[in-house]
Amino acid sequence: MKAQAVLMTVLLLVSPALAAAESDGEMAAMLELADNSRCLICHDVDSNVTGPAWRDVAKRYRDGSDGRAIEEILVKRVYEGSSGNWGTETMSSNKRAGIDNIRVLVRWILTLR
Repeated sequence: MKAQAVLMTVLLLVSPALAAAESDGEMAAMLELADNSRCLICHDVDSNVTGPAWRDVAKRYRDGSDGRAIEEILVKRVYEGSSGNWGTETMSSNKRAGIDNIRVLVRWILTLR
């Protein structure tokens, strides 16, 4: 039940009306979700770790001609894993995070400036 409450809170924070804002509360909620989903092992908001910084991901993908298509491509890459998109590093699949959590995180990442 706690996970559902966290997910609902996160979904509310990432609603279209609030998506462009990077409030402290939103950032904290997203980082908590990312940490619980084990994303922070390889990623950081501002710095390259094993994978690219999320602000760099946002910069590369947020202005695509079809935002929905980009979102679904990124969700699939996170869920199934991918390689060759950011150099030679391979991104392992993250199915344990769950597709809904991945979608929330991808939407948030794409709002980062």
